[in-house]
Formats: sequence, C-alpha cells, structure tokens
Amino acid sequence: MKRAIIVHGWSGSPKGNWFPWLKKQLEAKAIYVDVPAMPNPDTPEIEPWVNHLAKYVDTDADNYLIGHSMGCQAILRYLENRPENIKIKGVLLVAGFIDSLSEAVMKSPEDAKIAQPWLETPININKAKTIPGKIISIFSDDDPYVPEDNWKKFEELGEVIILDKKGHIQELEEPEVLKAALKLLQ
Repeated sequence: MKRAIIVHGWSGSPKGNWFPWLKKQLEAKAIYVDVPAMPNPDTPEIEPWVNHLAKYVDTDADNYLIGHSMGCQAILRYLENRPENIKIKGVLLVAGFIDSLSEAVMKSPEDAKIAQPWLETPININKAKTIPGKIISIFSDDDPYVPEDNWKKFEELGEVIILDKKGHIQELEEPEVLKAALKLLQ
C-alpha cells in the first residue's frame, strides 16, 4: 500500500494552502493520504513535531513524505533517526529550509526565538538521504522566507526544482507540487 503523509509548516494547518487539493488528487490515484495537524503550529518545537510525524508513518506501507516549509525540517529530522524497518519510498520537500531564514522572519524577536532551535540544531543530511527512493525539493526564486542559500544544501539530497515567482508556494492548487509528487509515486 502506498501512503503519503503531508506535513504543513509553521502556523499552518491541514486545511491550508495546497494540502487538501493535493490530498484529493493523490486519493484519486488510490493513494492513502494523511495530513496531520502538527502540535502547537504557532510555536513549533522539534521533538514534538518529529514524534507526531512518527505516529503517522506505517511499518506495513510504502511511505511517501511531503512537507512544506518547517514541515520539511520535521521530515528531515525524522529521516535521520527513523527505525530501520520503516520504508520511506520518496520525499517531496516544498519551500523548505535548513539553517537560514530571511530577515523578514528573523527581525521579529518572537519569531527568531521560535526559529532559532530549528536553525541551530544540525541535521545530518547524509543520514537523512539514505532512503531507497528519490528526494525532490521545490523552491521559488522569490520566496520571502526561504533564502536561496538553502538550495545548495537541498541539492545534496537529490533533485531541486526552482519555480519562477511562486512566493512561498502556498496557493490552493500547486500543479508543480502534484507533478513532483506523482513522479515520486510512480
């Protein structure tokens, strides 16, 4: 069984952005889809998010993880410590970041305090990328939150797609995200 788990980002919800649309599109292809509500989305913390994600990964399924923004961080942190019996067949990371966010985020002391642990706690990219399937990352060339210096780090994980003028990739429908997800699920 193919199972996709879509992880929203900071201040997000399962009902926001392209998540309900993508869920519907994938379910039409007979893929089981979960879009969990991550704990305390306005003040996300690493351990609760990674532990919550782990509850949705099925030991008996071919799991595909799809994340947006901070959801990408939660996925990468889950991957670096996942149990060996878990089958992760593919990962799609949309508008993710590893160790930098824009000044637009960091100028607020409250936001900087929330972001700091996510930015300063290292992610073992080499360990995170040891899955049998592909990892695809999508960015926009005008993302107001995720600076371009993140792209190189994601290139270490696999394919990187740069979209033209899509902001933080948060529309209600994102055809490029669907296209990449279907590429993973083939």
